[in-house]
Amino acid sequence: MSNHLYTSCDAQFTSAADPSLWSQLCFTPRSAPRAKRQPLYTAEEKRRRDATPWTLVQGVLAPLQFLVFLISLGLVARYLATGEGLWLATASVVLKTALLYTIMITGSIWERVVFGRYLFAPAFFWEDVFSMLVIALHTAYLAAIIGHIGTAQQQMLLVLAAYAAYAINATQFLLKLRAARLQEQAMAQAGAERAS
Repeated sequence: MSNHLYTSCDAQFTSAADPSLWSQLCFTPRSAPRAKRQPLYTAEEKRRRDATPWTLVQGVLAPLQFLVFLISLGLVARYLATGEGLWLATASVVLKTALLYTIMITGSIWERVVFGRYLFAPAFFWEDVFSMLVIALHTAYLAAIIGHIGTAQQQMLLVLAAYAAYAINATQFLLKLRAARLQEQAMAQAGAERAS
């Protein structure tokens, strides 16, 4: 333990009792203030977000896709549990995938309008990265049913993997939406305090 402590940083000291040890260790004090978070939108990005009709398109497509996801998940689970309703489950997954492609295309246009790039804008970088996995899994399912790859049960298990990834991705976007709302509330409160 003591040998590890002496070599854990580049600090030059001879004893654990040496006061310079504690000032040279690579730790940030708990009392140190946290770095201020970068706002999700600049004022200009927020103006563009509020002005573009693509924001409304995303606002309609996102809950619609989630509703189709819930219905489809139930149909897939029913098929896996009973072996019945394969056609309905398949049709629901194809519809869910079509909505996913639509929201991805319109979402990239929205990002271009608001942030100046079609994908991987810093504010939504990790959400976009994970979206690529979601699209890959949904596309793999389509390839499996078109190419008759695997059994119907194996294909539906692939759907469950795609849906799990989608649920995580949807959660990412919901958390980002919540962060945006909190940012706007904080900015409005700060503006009100300056005005009073």
